[in-house]
Amino acid sequence: MLQSPPRAAHRLLPVDPQVRAIAADLYDRVAQAPVISPHGHVLVEWLATDVRFRDPVDLIVTHDHYVTRQLHASGVDPAGLAATAEHDPRAAWRTLNDHWHRFAGTASGYWIEESLAEVLGIGLPLGPEHADEVYDAVAERLARPEFRPRALFRRFGIEFLATTDDPLDDLAHHAALADAGLGGRVAPTFRPDRYTDPGAAGFAGNVERLLAATGSAATFAGYLAALEERRHHFIAHGAVSADHGVEEPYTADLEPGDAERLFQRVLAGTADAAQRREFRGHMLVQMARMSVEDGLVMTLHAGVLRNHSTPAFERFGPDAGHDIPVPTDFVRGLRPLLERHGLAKDFHLVLFTVDETTYSREIAPLAGFYPSVYIGAPWWFLDAPDAITRFRSAVTETAGFYRGSGFVDDTRAFLSIPARHDTARRVDAGFLARLVAEGRIALPMAERIIDDLVCDLPREVFKL
Repeated sequence: MLQSPPRAAHRLLPVDPQVRAIAADLYDRVAQAPVISPHGHVLVEWLATDVRFRDPVDLIVTHDHYVTRQLHASGVDPAGLAATAEHDPRAAWRTLNDHWHRFAGTASGYWIEESLAEVLGIGLPLGPEHADEVYDAVAERLARPEFRPRALFRRFGIEFLATTDDPLDDLAHHAALADAGLGGRVAPTFRPDRYTDPGAAGFAGNVERLLAATGSAATFAGYLAALEERRHHFIAHGAVSADHGVEEPYTADLEPGDAERLFQRVLAGTADAAQRREFRGHMLVQMARMSVEDGLVMTLHAGVLRNHSTPAFERFGPDAGHDIPVPTDFVRGLRPLLERHGLAKDFHLVLFTVDETTYSREIAPLAGFYPSVYIGAPWWFLDAPDAITRFRSAVTETAGFYRGSGFVDDTRAFLSIPARHDTARRVDAGFLARLVAEGRIALPMAERIIDDLVCDLPREVFKL
């Protein structure tokens, strides 16, 4: 049986011996703390049905677009990596191993190695030489009951896990999990983009289904009432947040009559690009208004041009790895929303970006003034160790440590959840240790901060 050799205990911690010693003590405080994952994309069906993962590729490759995009860039056809009955998982695994050198230095490479060693106890390196041996070892683990989704959920120490769900989902899987004895809570997240973005595929049909499902009139007021009804359905099933993915963090506060006329145009398909932009912007203001009223935390993921490759989208659909960062303007774009709701009591707006330049220039200053605004954790291209350190440097001097969301893993790759949270804990320990060593904060303060970053802060921000 393949056994995992000891991993370097100080991996990701600072090289300087004095700073590393402080970081190691800080990390030890939170190494075994529970995992709080308030935004992610793990399929709730995995936990509801507790069906074993089919094969190593289904577990490690197919659902991780960090991995599939890197392979695609190397000339690999993603069709061979799909989780279908027709694909040859061993051949796909060999393909990953043939290209493993391309993952050196990447966050996804580190997470996979961590998952194999720390979760599965497999110590052989990936690469062509041991591809079949490692494949067989992973497959053997997956056949055991302790590696089924629910058992892993308990082993990972997950206190809270949010999935991402369509507003018309009946949430039956979540209801089934309520009494499953997982030891942690699984909650849905309201993700209304396909019903609020006129540029979404099938927008008019989606809205018609929403109105029909709720018995609402085809007016703007009826449309808003339908969305509110579905939000309440999610809240009844334990939801704590509503998530919005936009390319541009643009908002617009319209008069009711103008909003009604614009709604009819976008529903009829006669709105031009400027009018569609205005509608999207107004709907973000309406979503904020609903969050003020019903208490759902509003998370905004902006700065990504989704589905950049039309041929790839037509073949493989969304979330296939070709979402590309673009510049953003949060300050001007969000001003109408914040003018209306930014000072509202108990409104929580968490801003995520992949435009790194906005952290120190825009998001940290916004969070440093508005009590409703929180700085979302590094996300997508920015959740690697060096990027997390840059994030801390960019926001801390302006907004401190307590205007952030806590770490968000934002992943479908279930097996990598512990590695991702562990990465954030190690990097934050290193950052805090440097401040201690430089005399900028005292050690007791650093100890309090790292405890709060891991547990208390995400609980507070996401109203757990």
